[in-house]
Amino acid sequence: MSRRSRLIATLLAAVGLVAGLAPAASAQPFPGIPVGSEIPAGIEIPAIETAPVWTPVIPGVRTPVVTVPTPAPPRPAPEYSWASIFPTHNEIVGVAQPVMITFDKPIRDRARAEATIGVRTAPEVSGKFYWISDTEVRWRPHHFWPSNTSVTVWVGGRERVFKTGDAVVSTYDNATKTVTVTRNGHVVRTMPASAGRDAYPTYNGIYYNGWRARKVHMDSSTWGLAQDAGGYDVVVDDGVRLSYDGIFIHSAPWSIADQGHRNVSHGCINVSPENARWYYDNTRNGDPFIVKGTTGGHFGAFDGQGDWNY
Repeated sequence: MSRRSRLIATLLAAVGLVAGLAPAASAQPFPGIPVGSEIPAGIEIPAIETAPVWTPVIPGVRTPVVTVPTPAPPRPAPEYSWASIFPTHNEIVGVAQPVMITFDKPIRDRARAEATIGVRTAPEVSGKFYWISDTEVRWRPHHFWPSNTSVTVWVGGRERVFKTGDAVVSTYDNATKTVTVTRNGHVVRTMPASAGRDAYPTYNGIYYNGWRARKVHMDSSTWGLAQDAGGYDVVVDDGVRLSYDGIFIHSAPWSIADQGHRNVSHGCINVSPENARWYYDNTRNGDPFIVKGTTGGHFGAFDGQGDWNY
């Protein structure tokens, strides 16, 4: 057996062992009392949640989030009945991805709602809650996640686990009109690009990858610009959304001659079909995208994907 094979086998065995130590919270026995026995009166059973364990990176191997039981702090009864959690279970996301929690009803007591939520990380990462609306709260680290961070999120008794992948950071620099992509600090791609023209400059700030599709229908009338007033109604290839108000990085074969030289878009980041396909295939949800040096203002914090701009 090769050294790499032995390392993989050892890790997977450890994963199985630790995973076996972490049954569902409802199955946790009280210490010293056999499972199924009646709990003596006056004894309060501590609530059990789980916490992640850091796992090493092995090239070519996707390791799961490993968790172990941990005592839960006192949590108030939620005023909501249900909440959705993003990222999805076992998803691998970029280092700018916030935790997004949406409740089934408006929240009156925000502090109480936050107290029902547990976010645990390995390695340990500090962060903060912030509210997008009366039904959505988010949590993000104070700085980008470290690569290969394991996270568990508890909300109202439900758990989600996810991990961050490599630190894939893209930067559009208006001085050179290029997008430079780094992976863990090393440049892996440089792409000529065209951003928003003078009338529609792309805002400066930190965006991150969101929803994506191989075909994206873009219609300027949805934000008030008619086609006969200089608008557009077009389907673009390999679009990755950077903001809720419609900024994408996408394929733009019509502006190849402009890419790297001048800004001609209505705010999107235009790149060639080859570069758009590469970006689509080599980045993931939550990878940060930074825009700097344009004539535009500052990207708003509450756009929906502007979490890092305040």
